[in-house]
This record gives sequence, C-alpha cells and structure tokens, in this order.
Amino acid sequence: MSSRSVPWYDDFLGVAYRYFDLRMNVVPLFSERKPANELWNQIVRWWNDHDIKIRFVENEDHYWFIMGSDSKRPDHNRGFFKVLQKSENYQRFKKGHMGEAYIRFGVYTEKNENNAKDEAICNCSHRKDDHDGSCLVEGCNCQKFESFVLNLLKKKKTITNIKFLEEKDVKDDSLAWNCLYVNKYKNSE
Repeated sequence: MSSRSVPWYDDFLGVAYRYFDLRMNVVPLFSERKPANELWNQIVRWWNDHDIKIRFVENEDHYWFIMGSDSKRPDHNRGFFKVLQKSENYQRFKKGHMGEAYIRFGVYTEKNENNAKDEAICNCSHRKDDHDGSCLVEGCNCQKFESFVLNLLKKKKTITNIKFLEEKDVKDDSLAWNCLYVNKYKNSE
C-alpha cells in the first residue's frame, strides 16, 4: 500500500473461515447483502489478486484482522480491519492456510423460531421442530430457538500475501503499522 494514509473500514461484524474449498476462505461478515456488494464493487473488485495483503496481528487472546491493497482506482483505496477474539476457527486457519486463501464477503443473519426453516438447527444442536418456545428435548436447557444463516457472496479473490505477526513486530510491515498507528497508537499519543 502506498505511504499516504488510507481510510480504514471496520463497520463489519467479524471474520469467518471456511475450509471446504480448493483454498481456505477468509470471509468478512456483513449484516446485509447490499452494503457488502457495494463495498466489493467499489473497493475489492479493483484490487489485483497478487497485490492484496492480509495481516493477522496477535496480542494475547485477540488479534487484528487487517486487509488492504493498492487499487487501480486510488481515489477508492480503503483498508479493512477488525479486532477479534482468537478462536478455534482462527487457529485452524492459521495452521492450515498453506500461504494462500480466497477472500470473499459473507452475509450473517440471525434466525429465531419465527423466521427459521423447520430443518434449521438451534445453537443447542436440536432442530427447530424440537422447539416450542424452549427446547422440548429431554435434558436440554435451551430456553429459546436461536440459529444463524451464513451466505457467501460468489465473487472472490486469491490472496497469497498472508502474514501472522506479533504486535511488537508491526513496525516492519507497512500495512500493519499503518493500520495500528491510525487506529490505536495515534489516539493514545
């Protein structure tokens, strides 16, 4: 990314990881399809695959997800970041990505008993039709049906510039340093 300051975008829900594809997937999650599509078309679409960078900056039990690239449309340059808790899925991605991944956007929608399909699975692992307010399965303490749907958008980019860094080492990486300086260090000066 260029040395001038890039606007940073963190107005997304989090990051999901998908393993069952030719390459692992890194999926920034949005609550609605329209804003996700607009961001992709205005920003990510213009990035060259070989220029996209993803950095994971670790600090104790959380990490910074940082993604950016120089764009063919410099007036639309933008970086993405989110501070997230380390998870089993994150650790699995870290161990198994083999130096490359697909980046895709996804839409995460929470479902309750009224708007879920009958075959939907509750967070308690029982089907919707096993619920009538609370779970009807003997021994289950679930008090209400809660589930989610994750829809991945079709467009994707291949990323081969993936690094995992400790926070103390970010000065050696321009993308990570720019993000942490603008979004963390600068505010504490």
